[in-house]
Formats: sequence, structure tokens, C-alpha cells
Amino acid sequence: MKIIVNMIQGFCMALADSVPGVSGGTVAFLLGFYDRFINSLNDLVSKDKEKRKDAFFFLVKLGIGWVIGFLSAVIVLTSLFESHIYAVSSLFIGFIIFAIPIMIVEEKNCLKGKYYNLIFTLIGIAIVVAITYFNRGDSGSSVDLNNLNVGMYVYIFVAGMVAIAAMVLPGISGSTLLLIFGLYMPIMNVIKDCMHFKLDKVHVVIIFGLGIVTGVVVTLRLIKKALANFRSQTIYTVIGLMLGSIYAIIMGPQTLETPQSPMSWSTFSILFFIIGGVVVLGLQQLKKIK
Repeated sequence: MKIIVNMIQGFCMALADSVPGVSGGTVAFLLGFYDRFINSLNDLVSKDKEKRKDAFFFLVKLGIGWVIGFLSAVIVLTSLFESHIYAVSSLFIGFIIFAIPIMIVEEKNCLKGKYYNLIFTLIGIAIVVAITYFNRGDSGSSVDLNNLNVGMYVYIFVAGMVAIAAMVLPGISGSTLLLIFGLYMPIMNVIKDCMHFKLDKVHVVIIFGLGIVTGVVVTLRLIKKALANFRSQTIYTVIGLMLGSIYAIIMGPQTLETPQSPMSWSTFSILFFIIGGVVVLGLQQLKKIK
């Protein structure tokens, strides 16, 4: 039974990680296993043999569910994202808007009475808005992976590092950052091609994967220490990152291969927004059932 639960947890994390909106870390937080997830990643390099063993088997079970969820999402999202960008973006915004109050309630003990830390929320918002604004480029479109050079390989590597840091931290989705950097659809399409054994750009996946591994090693201890020693400031910052990511999603249609206008009230879908909220509330119920 625990194996099935862990695989479902990984599956849910992957669905979040693969779409711009909330991160897999947020889903882990909503489902109540975030601290175990972070500690397990840290315990993999522990000197304690039992801790390493428990962490390994937990992460393997989580990883199997994650891989299934991510590959499933890649197959579906690469077509939906291009053809129904505004509906999908409305869904993502629903994830965020409904997840924030839940996070506030869950962390009320470290947030209450420390409202001076709201400055960190403003900083979080400013970071995402600034990155979104200054990374639109001249055309605002996706990065072209057909013309690769050393600088572009470094860009992809760094994007992988930043994206995985965001995926691990509850808050802004790593996919949202890839959307900002113009790499979301190119990376998703390359992964989809590799799944169909079209391996002419497999080196892009390898470089991106190396960035992810490096990002985990570099950021994991920082995240753990921040949550342990500066939890209030960290959670306020996470809330700011989530609020700022709404702006990134609104501007997201500009990053498509054929750029479209940013989301407006006329293109916003209240139906998909509500569906996004229902999914988040469903995750909360899954936590209670577990």
C-alpha cells in the first residue's frame, strides 16, 4: 500500500513539475510529505547506512510515479499547450490562486505575527516579474534549438539548474521559469521526440539533465537550511514567487513558437480556472485520506 501511495505522490509531483503553475514541491507540501522528501534527498549522502537505505527506497518509489506522470504529461501537454494556451494558462492560474491560501493556513504558526516579513513577498514578486520582463527577448518567442552554440548550451544548463531548484522549493514552478526563459516548449518537444526515438537532439536533454543534477546538489542544502533557520522569511518569499508567477503565465503565450497576445480578461477561462482549484482541493483531500 505504501508503494502505491508513494507512486501516486510522485505522479502528482510530476504533473505539477511539467506544467507552469505550482511546483512539485508545492504538491509535496500540500500532500504533507515535503519535509520527508527534502530530508530523503539530503540523507542520500548521509553517513548513516540506514538513513541512506530508507531514503533510497522512498525516492525510488516516488521516482517511478514521477517518471510515469511526467512522460504522460509530455505526451498530452505538447499538443494542448500550443492549441489551447489560454485555457491551459487559466488552469495554471487556478492552481496558484487556490494553493496560496492552503499554504498560508498550513504555515500560519510561522507567518502569524511576523508581518514585517511581507517585504520578502514583495521581493519574490519582483524577482519573477523582472525575470519575465527582461527575458522576453526581441520577439518574445521560444528559443530556437536548431542553432546551438556554446552560449546556448550554457543557457540550457543554467536553466536546468534554476528550474530544478524551483521544482524542489514550494512556490514557483520550474516549468514557469522555463516558460520565462523561452525553453518550455522546446525542451518538452525534444523530450517528446526522444520518447519516439528521434534522437537528433538528445544532447540537449543530456545538457539539461546535467543542469538538473547540479541544481539539486547545489541548492538542496541551502533550501533545507533556509526552511530550518529562516522558515518565516522563506515561506513569505515562496508566496511572493507564486504570486509573481501569475504574471509569468499571463505573458506565457508570447513564448510560443508562434507568439500570441498575453492573456486578457476576454481570453481567460473561468471554467479551467475552477478546474485548477478543484485539483488543488482534491490534493488536500488526498492528504486527509492518507
